[in-house]
Amino acid sequence: MSENFEKYFIICTFITSFFGVFITNGVIIGTPEIAADFGMNNVLQNWIPAILVLVATMFTVPFGQICGKYGFKKAWMIAQLIKIIGLVICCLSISTEMFFTSRVLQGIGIAIGNVCEMAIVVLAIDNEKRGRALGIIVTGVYLGTSLSPVACGFLVQNFGWRSMFYMTILFNSIAAAILLLKTDGEWKTNEHDRLDYKGMIMYVFGIFFLIYGISICMTLEGQAMTIAGIIILIAFGHYELHERMPVFNVTLLKKHSFTLYNIAGMCGYLAVMMITTIFNYHFQYVKGWDPEMTGIILLVSPVVMSIVAPNAGKLSDRIHPQKIAATGMFITLFAFAILIMMDANTPLPVIILAMVLQAVGMGLFSSPNMNAIMSSVDEKYAAHASAAQITVRGIGQTMSLTIVTLVFGWVMGSLALSSQYSDMIVESSQIICIICAVACALAVITSVIGIRLEKKTDASL
Repeated sequence: MSENFEKYFIICTFITSFFGVFITNGVIIGTPEIAADFGMNNVLQNWIPAILVLVATMFTVPFGQICGKYGFKKAWMIAQLIKIIGLVICCLSISTEMFFTSRVLQGIGIAIGNVCEMAIVVLAIDNEKRGRALGIIVTGVYLGTSLSPVACGFLVQNFGWRSMFYMTILFNSIAAAILLLKTDGEWKTNEHDRLDYKGMIMYVFGIFFLIYGISICMTLEGQAMTIAGIIILIAFGHYELHERMPVFNVTLLKKHSFTLYNIAGMCGYLAVMMITTIFNYHFQYVKGWDPEMTGIILLVSPVVMSIVAPNAGKLSDRIHPQKIAATGMFITLFAFAILIMMDANTPLPVIILAMVLQAVGMGLFSSPNMNAIMSSVDEKYAAHASAAQITVRGIGQTMSLTIVTLVFGWVMGSLALSSQYSDMIVESSQIICIICAVACALAVITSVIGIRLEKKTDASL
């Protein structure tokens, strides 16, 4: 593949990765204004950011098969169109129903786009350059994660909540134009296969019941939905084992390294999603800083990560990628060891040290872990592997936000977050950091086991 294609492809993926996170996480800053505009209650307000993540996680695996059949570039263009339509509807929304419809469309567009990006990396970029490409994509993801609250706060404060979506429309349109005009070729992995509609339906409902059930697991309804989701997904796995052309090739899980690297990825993303929330709460409620000052301090992580992630991606082209990932997660574990003891009297330099360690660790972990997952299977399974790792990431992120909610609810009950309850916020944060440390340790253990097993003969796929 030509250097020009790689250059333009990486530009497109960086833009879409950044703004995918921008409209997923950054919109949290605008939720009070959005909720007030449409007269939403607290339950509906909480679904403003959550519904997009849920929809994207539900549809990633089904679209892996669909995109592989009809072509990844074509599907990626359709993804950009769906996202742009959803964003336009969002900006024009005059009701709660119209707004949430737009968020569902954005989630579908993100699901398709994520599958296509990862698959094209595997199918169109040479092995020796794959790590670099993944490193740049991950940089876009983490810059979006860290910078979006600052950027969205500025936009909402000065131009209103719709400005966040206008900004996203602009850059997604630029990415679509580059993709259409500057790249050629098409990539398919299962052009002649029939689509597994039964498997798709089972997967979508299984993921919906599982994730939504976990989000309300303190209720009897939530527990019932969680159990139903687990049962449906077990049935899905059994069905897929006997399906000639499955929507997800369950036999990939027999590749022990593939399964273990995905578990490590889920643990890593679970930990990193929590810590962003913890820093935000600590600075604003415990330290008493305003959002602007908080945003400035939070820039430490993305700056460090933007330096580390691309270089980690390049390094993973020469060294076993999961070895680098395990090293990164071990460093992150040290960061959480510091944060477990964080309270109102912890000096800022100590907190910044923990932030730097966490950023270095996740920078070393993310792109090598993605590279290890995608490289552990045959290229013909690229779509399945891509969908699997994106889904695992989504589940990890969703579980992370759920754990934060559950811990704060357990410690604080129905009390509102406020500086007067800073002791309870510190206690909640320390419990969450312990959970994060355990997740990091599991990521290290599964990585080491996966590397050792990879040296042995896995079951043939």
